[in-house]
Amino acid sequence: MASQYGIKLAVYLVSSYFGDLVAKVCECLLRRGTLPWRSIVQFTELNPTQVKNSLLVLIQHNCVQAFAMEQEGVFGEAPKVVTQYMALFDNIIHHMRFPKFLAIVSEELGKECEEILEGLLQHGRLSLNQILDRHKETSNQSGGNCTAQDALQKNFSRLLCVRYVERCPAHEPFIAPPNEEGAAVKKRGAKSAKVTEELQTIEQRALAAAAPMEALRFLFETYTETDDHELESEENLSNMEVGQKRKHVDSEAGTNKRKKEVLWRANFEQFVRRLRHKACIENARTRLDDGAAIVLSAILEASRSSETKVKVESSIPLSMNTIFEEVMKSEDGRIMTLEHVRTALAQLAAISIDETYSVDLKSIIELAQNEEVESIVLKRYGREAYRMFRLLSKAGHLLETDKISDTTFVEKKETAKILFKLWKDDYLHMEKIVASAGRQSQFLLWKVNKHSLWGHVLDEMYHAALNLRIRNAHEQEQEKEILQIPREKLVGDLEKRSKRLRKVRIVLESSLMRLDEAIMIFHDF
Repeated sequence: MASQYGIKLAVYLVSSYFGDLVAKVCECLLRRGTLPWRSIVQFTELNPTQVKNSLLVLIQHNCVQAFAMEQEGVFGEAPKVVTQYMALFDNIIHHMRFPKFLAIVSEELGKECEEILEGLLQHGRLSLNQILDRHKETSNQSGGNCTAQDALQKNFSRLLCVRYVERCPAHEPFIAPPNEEGAAVKKRGAKSAKVTEELQTIEQRALAAAAPMEALRFLFETYTETDDHELESEENLSNMEVGQKRKHVDSEAGTNKRKKEVLWRANFEQFVRRLRHKACIENARTRLDDGAAIVLSAILEASRSSETKVKVESSIPLSMNTIFEEVMKSEDGRIMTLEHVRTALAQLAAISIDETYSVDLKSIIELAQNEEVESIVLKRYGREAYRMFRLLSKAGHLLETDKISDTTFVEKKETAKILFKLWKDDYLHMEKIVASAGRQSQFLLWKVNKHSLWGHVLDEMYHAALNLRIRNAHEQEQEKEILQIPREKLVGDLEKRSKRLRKVRIVLESSLMRLDEAIMIFHDF
């Protein structure tokens, strides 16, 4: 469930990209959860056509997933299949990371691949023919250029090879009712039961059912009709009745159409994985040194093709020879010796089992989370509060006020004052203990509850990101006449206003980029 300001940020993003009507439908789904079409009409008080068009826009841009589910009839009516709609919060938030995704592809695969991805991000989902048509329009090429088409297909294959593009999920998969699902699991056995147990909610089951098979997810095929296929079809049709022929023709035509019009979209999971790797590498560089960052980068690059999940706890085990070979591929790594690599692995606390090494990525992310919150406490409450918070964060259990005062060398009255301020702002958990030995006395115990605090910090970050985007939009609205004047005509006072606007936008956008990196550490990594 998304937090209060997380929802507000998501709604603002949808409103900025697709308008207020679409945002109203999206907000309804984010706040109320999965709903059928009629309920969305009722809650939003929009007319059915507006709701239908808004849902189509949200589905096209991967912000909503539809699925069908059987519901029991009321007043003796027969059960009926109802289409439900669920908002995809993460996909909505990913929209503000599109520049990062484009930068990754531009750096790794070049400008041509970046242009293909830009089209997919702009339109949500496209068929290969639509991608080709867009390429012709943007490059002012006439149709029938086989060389350009071959080049585009080659670049599209490169994107698929590194899994930056994937097939779109099924438009409206059917989800069996929970009781039928449970019965089917019992028949399939314990292994299937364990898998289904992990997918507890209807929404999780819907996403799993909609996802294309792994064998097809990144498969790029060109479908052509051959004479042999047509002859085979005619031979099969000759042995059917008239009604069967009609059904077969309609079914096969629909199948061929679906095959030709496979829809593709950007694979957000893979981009998040790459950004997660970059965050781990930069954390190792800042906390340790360049050598540790080079070795970690080599390990993650070598294990890149074997990872199937975004949030893996550790890198896959690799031999020393494999790690060293990967290190030697980079320019900076060529100056490292085998002993340097061993030292870096020790710095990274790499786990060694049977002459293979793996790095605990989860611990690196947790360290980054701790550092981020400690930085917030330092800037907001001062150095003494920072020392107290860090002491409690590392202790992991309740500490009494006097103990905190003695350890951090802060006066008891000031210690109590700072602790109460942190507690009031939900940065600390407090418990009161009343002792009755001789005379009644009260003790205050403090600790950092990371689970609840991390959620609170994340919501604050969503709030800050929303404010930055609103401020940026306000600044551009205030100076919209400056943006419409050609640069060579900006003189005098107009030039000063233009320079001020440019500086403000640089500050706001760089702050937003830094803030989004922190949001990803707490939510996506």
